[in-house]
Amino acid sequence: MITRLLLTCFVLLLFPYSTFADFSGPVVSVLDGDTLEVLHNQRPERIRLSGIDCPEKRQAYGQKAKHAASDLAFGKEVTIQTHGHDKYTRTIGDVILPDGMNLNQELVKQGWCWWYRKYAPGDTVLEGLEREAREGRKGLWADLQPVPPWEWRKMKSVNKPRSYNNLN
Repeated sequence: MITRLLLTCFVLLLFPYSTFADFSGPVVSVLDGDTLEVLHNQRPERIRLSGIDCPEKRQAYGQKAKHAASDLAFGKEVTIQTHGHDKYTRTIGDVILPDGMNLNQELVKQGWCWWYRKYAPGDTVLEGLEREAREGRKGLWADLQPVPPWEWRKMKSVNKPRSYNNLN
């Protein structure tokens, strides 16, 4: 009985670590600049790139960010360094390309996204890469006043029509 209890405790202690284990697989879909799907255990797993925020698909530069991510990663065997899950159950992680390049960092470097300070406040690498992209007017930084996606989403939700179906 004690052996079974100890074994159960051991498995429960290891469980949280196994859910955030790194894994590798081919990129089977690029949904937007900061979200892609990687085949894991024979199923597509949705990955939200950690520490960055790309323009939304319908936002200025959204399609260019998606194409940049696709050009770099689609069809390639990548390694996901997992950091947990978000409220939409997506795996949060860094995507490491076959040549060792970090996709998250490369998208910031090319100027296709923002360093997402809210979720990666101490990431000095992303901070520096964004600064260099801004100064070099790369990607979306060629625009004089690019709108961050979190502000664009906020504006869209304010202008969203409300439903009044329950009024009689």
